[in-house]
Amino acid sequence: MVAVVLTLVVALVGGVPSSAQVRKVMNRPYIDQRPFHYGFLAGINIQDIEYQNNGFVDEQGNQWNADVANYDPGFSVGILGEMMLHKNIALRVIPTMHFGEKTTTFWNQLDGSHEYQTMKSTYISMPVDLKFSGERFNNYRPYVMCGVNPVYDLTVKKGKNILLNNFDCFLEVGMGCDFYLPFFKFIPEVKFCYGLMNVVKKKRTDLTDTTPLIFTNSVDKGRSKMLVVSFYIE
Repeated sequence: MVAVVLTLVVALVGGVPSSAQVRKVMNRPYIDQRPFHYGFLAGINIQDIEYQNNGFVDEQGNQWNADVANYDPGFSVGILGEMMLHKNIALRVIPTMHFGEKTTTFWNQLDGSHEYQTMKSTYISMPVDLKFSGERFNNYRPYVMCGVNPVYDLTVKKGKNILLNNFDCFLEVGMGCDFYLPFFKFIPEVKFCYGLMNVVKKKRTDLTDTTPLIFTNSVDKGRSKMLVVSFYIE
């Protein structure tokens, strides 16, 4: 996954100087003058939770800490709607579904034992972003973006060690580049999403067996994170 991101960054940044001296025939020269743009996306994501452990010790002297140590790539699909606000600024709305999972590891500092919880997530998201584009040269145009992304998780499991809230909201920032091909625009993008809300539920009314409470009590809060590499066709 890291290799994919590095390759994308090199393609976006490293490719500019090599062609900056030569003008080429422009593909689809008037496409950016349209007030509205539409497209679709497919991509991959990596999901994470940053826990705040509090050092809780139970009656048996156990002290559990939580962390996400393993990252499993998921996939993302969505559609793009873009409205031009200025020749270099656009407003984007991108209804997207993110499928993925993360594994939380709980380790006991008393005896070194471990517990694991796999958390599958199916996020329905509605990002609203601002896209700030540079000037087009030949058939590419780099940009940066930022925005907010409310999400709803359809697959939260009850009765587990940690229970997560269904709703969250991400702050997201990223960068990408428009590549103008003869019949469409191809747009690779990488963005980082940071959760603004505590997603750990402390009130465990879902439990019939209170044993998992020792894990919930060991965590004060958790904030979701997500890395998304997307490829748009517009």
